[in-house]
Amino acid sequence: MTGQTPALRLEGIVKTFPGVRALDGVSFEVMPGEVHALMGENGAGKSTLMKVLGGIYQPDEGQIIVGEQPVVMRSPLEAKAKGIVFIHQELSLAEELTVAENIYLGELPRKRFGLVDWAKLEEQTNAILSTLKVGFDAKTRVGDLSIANQQMVEIARALTVDAKAVIFDEPTASLTDAEKVVLFDVITDLQSRGVGIIYISHRMEEIFKITDRISVLRDGQYRGTLQTAETNEEDVTQLMIGRALDLSRNESHHELGEVALEVRGLSCGHLFRDVSFEVRSGEVVGFYGLVGAGRTEIAETLFGLRDPSAGQILLSGQEVRIHSPADAIAKGISLVPEDRKGQGLVLGMNCRDNMTLPQVDDLKAGPFVAEGAEVSIFDQYRDRLDIRTPGWKQLVGNLSGGNQQKIVIGKWLSMHPSVLIVDEPTRGIDVGSKSEIHNLIRDLAAQGYAVIVISSEMPEVLHVSDRIVAMYNGRIMRTFTSEEVTEDNLIQAISGLGGDRAA
Repeated sequence: MTGQTPALRLEGIVKTFPGVRALDGVSFEVMPGEVHALMGENGAGKSTLMKVLGGIYQPDEGQIIVGEQPVVMRSPLEAKAKGIVFIHQELSLAEELTVAENIYLGELPRKRFGLVDWAKLEEQTNAILSTLKVGFDAKTRVGDLSIANQQMVEIARALTVDAKAVIFDEPTASLTDAEKVVLFDVITDLQSRGVGIIYISHRMEEIFKITDRISVLRDGQYRGTLQTAETNEEDVTQLMIGRALDLSRNESHHELGEVALEVRGLSCGHLFRDVSFEVRSGEVVGFYGLVGAGRTEIAETLFGLRDPSAGQILLSGQEVRIHSPADAIAKGISLVPEDRKGQGLVLGMNCRDNMTLPQVDDLKAGPFVAEGAEVSIFDQYRDRLDIRTPGWKQLVGNLSGGNQQKIVIGKWLSMHPSVLIVDEPTRGIDVGSKSEIHNLIRDLAAQGYAVIVISSEMPEVLHVSDRIVAMYNGRIMRTFTSEEVTEDNLIQAISGLGGDRAA
């Protein structure tokens, strides 16, 4: 790349919000045909830097250079016109419109008198979709697509313009393994055309698979750039968070209490069947399996979001009937959902109100909510969980992913549950915050909580669990202790190869 002009360069970018210097003189570049990772903890400044690049924010200092031309981005449309295309983690599609209309929104091909050229629109769209190897066409309504296929529509948008640089923000968060392969093929094709790729992800295996260089931000400052082929995960983590991480499997030992939750022969239609397990006070039981194995559906049934078709649920030895989340909460079961933004939080509300939302009725003084009681609860769990926020008035949507997850956990801990279910506890969270959440889960177990952790990440279940339940196709195949589990026998079990030991 020596001697080449960067496809895109940011020089000395400064951005300040009230009380916060979000970006402090950040410089960054991506070369034509390069895949350049941008990494950092949640809150490090990655999103702010990309919003400056996309015209959503205006920098207080510094400049953006596309090719050799300094530019000013006043809006996302201006950024796109200058060849800067974003593939957002949060989908920005109109569900009632077709795939073609979404891809060419604002740029529909026209005939005479301004009429839309529908035939040309369909032809152009299907040509792009064929390169992505998707199973839908231009006329498909976007709302009828899965989240993964909607993500592919977002990616298709990038192929409609003469892009100089394409920014992928956590692009594989909703994709299956097969769809990831297609995505990486698309990225390789863009590289061959000389397009610079900025790749933002917390998934280290992807970073080391497809990128050429890795640049790191920490606390709003540029911390350095590494050649991917010449570094490793430990070095990148050290640069990101300023310390080494404990990535070992769980070997902690403490006294377990009585059985807090027992499930006997629980079934829910075709989703899962004949599921039996128990969780003791002070124990973390991890559920691991492929997508569709039934893990989340079990959690939703325990929390009253689904009605079981057979089986029993026992709490402290007593059978209970749970028909709604209100029933579950009243009986001491809490669920931290997989989708914290869509199901766990109200992003437009402040931290205090999110924290106390399930118990508003209990905090009323006459017709009004007792603000002092709400603030007291927030302060208690902010300190207990080390939630980093300027104060309770901060909107939850402005917090980093790790701190948002702590707000959800704090909300349910404030209800004093005996059983805490945490579904995908670190999805979309950086490595530093992952370590904090893992330590928090272990600490909660040590305090006597019975904890169920559902995770798609093998290192995570190995690191936090006392026992691991391996699921395949709606059934429990095996249950491992932390001492006997290996990566090989765990993979065999979730692949359906442990039928002789099915629980």
